[in-house]
Amino acid sequence: MPKYSYACTVCDHRFETVQSIHAASLTECPECHGALRKVFGNVGVTFKGSGFYRTDSRSTASSGASD
Repeated sequence: MPKYSYACTVCDHRFETVQSIHAASLTECPECHGALRKVFGNVGVTFKGSGFYRTDSRSTASSGASD
């Protein structure tokens, strides 16, 4: 199950909780009973290797471009 981060809009209390994807988002802060918002972090995606540019996957002889 995924872990979600929440922050209170009133007291700035931050916490993480494990919830099902189908579960409703939390709406009330456990500290002050204020409104909560989900905190989204960076996505951990790294692109490595060749093939991410048009010129990486083609050699100059087989590019089909005419001069």
